[in-house]
Amino acid sequence: MTMRALRFHAARDLRVEEIDEPAEPAASDVVVRVASCGICGTDLHEYVAGPIVTPIEPHPLTGARNPQILGHEFAGEVVAIGADVKSVREGERVGIMPLAYCGTCTYCRRGLQHLCSTMGCVGLSHPWGGMAQFATVAEYQVVRLPDAVSYQQGALIEPTAVAAYGVERGGVAPGDRVLITGAGPIGALAALCAYSAGASTVYVSEPNAARRARAEALGVATVVDPSAIDVPEFLHEETEGIGVDVVIECSGHPNGFSAGIASLRKRGTLAQTGLFVGEATVEPMLWSLNDLTIVGTWCYWVYDFDRIAGQIAAGSLPVERVVTNAVSLDGAPGAFERLASGTADEIKVLVEQ
Repeated sequence: MTMRALRFHAARDLRVEEIDEPAEPAASDVVVRVASCGICGTDLHEYVAGPIVTPIEPHPLTGARNPQILGHEFAGEVVAIGADVKSVREGERVGIMPLAYCGTCTYCRRGLQHLCSTMGCVGLSHPWGGMAQFATVAEYQVVRLPDAVSYQQGALIEPTAVAAYGVERGGVAPGDRVLITGAGPIGALAALCAYSAGASTVYVSEPNAARRARAEALGVATVVDPSAIDVPEFLHEETEGIGVDVVIECSGHPNGFSAGIASLRKRGTLAQTGLFVGEATVEPMLWSLNDLTIVGTWCYWVYDFDRIAGQIAAGSLPVERVVTNAVSLDGAPGAFERLASGTADEIKVLVEQ
């Protein structure tokens, strides 16, 4: 039997192709019929300039190599389980934690599986991906969805985990004033996560007018245009000269980083969550004078998905508000092109089947 899948071959070369369906699952594997899959910024980077993460040579952990089925933000229905699988049954609805890790390296043994020395990722460096009718994953990668969580919401658990990890690494506490720089998918989700974590005021800085409007519609933040105002000056005025407690930098742009540093109070924290594609000029003396903490973030805790699913089910994390469009598998290549153009007003696009 065959199925349809969106595969990355080379930069600007995405193809919807007929490939073999998954075989019977191995003892600890699960086969999922995909219902919804998000297009991520990492997917777009791969589309525009890849191969970057997708492997040209066999991946050391998964053995995968291009062409790669894309899609690592997805949810679906379990259709087959291996003989040793105990945590899910056929017919259950699940979200996918896509990181693949060895479990034996120094980082895995320390509980830092997201920093695994040979880490792979479903949809990027793995035989399977979410932009297909079916995908095979390991049992440890599936998370049962509460009845109150839709497939769309389930597909958003993965990017929400990225945003939530940035909020955690930033140390956001109840009552904090938080600046989010950049209102793309992760920035929008970071605003929701910061608000859910108890921030008294959330500010979002975004130069794109359409994305500003989308960020306003989230209903949790004061949204500003960094091309029209001096954001650090505005925030110091808003906070009686003190500055914000935490910045979650999600733009991946030097201007966002610099504005974030200048907006912090003394002993504030900036969590660098957006992925930089270039360099930034910094003033380490300012970091010392203001006793700042600058932290990087990579992925998320691999065990956080149940917690996030629970927050979504409880209604305290309305992640569905970031969805701006849904397309079919056939419509996915066009959606990639629109999003890669940099002019689209969309935040999060889902591929649904």
